[in-house]
Amino acid sequence: MADRKEDHLIEDDPTPLYFQLFNEIGIIEQLTRAIFEEHLPDGFLVSHFAVVNSLVRVRDGRTPLELARAFQVPKTTMTHTLSGLEKHGLIEMRPNPRDGRSKQVWLTKNGDIFRENAIRGLVPAFAEFAEKFPPDVVTGIVPILAEMREYLDAARD
Repeated sequence: MADRKEDHLIEDDPTPLYFQLFNEIGIIEQLTRAIFEEHLPDGFLVSHFAVVNSLVRVRDGRTPLELARAFQVPKTTMTHTLSGLEKHGLIEMRPNPRDGRSKQVWLTKNGDIFRENAIRGLVPAFAEFAEKFPPDVVTGIVPILAEMREYLDAARD
């Protein structure tokens, strides 16, 4: 693999290296999405979990438009996702006290339970993954990935 043409171009042009990085991240995202969705209850997608997780991680009370921007999807797509979450009792929509025309999204107790159960459902997959990539390896990678995410997130605004 060290003799590949792309490896020789790195010194002159780092583009192939950065393409390879983004390509690997994209493939990992696709593979992990499939694993995650295998462990979610029927009818739920990673997009549902991602919204619930965001409400826990970032904060409740965001508007559908704020969530759509955060996830870089059209507002209609986010509205559809939120409708499914509301139908299952995982979120509730409340009037926005700052703007009577919009709503805010709030996580319910069932939403918290859904998130915790989804994470618990991944334990077997994580255990298998940890056999190949022990915590000390992952501990070294996560801060770098977080820094890349933070940079890319800031650069999009």
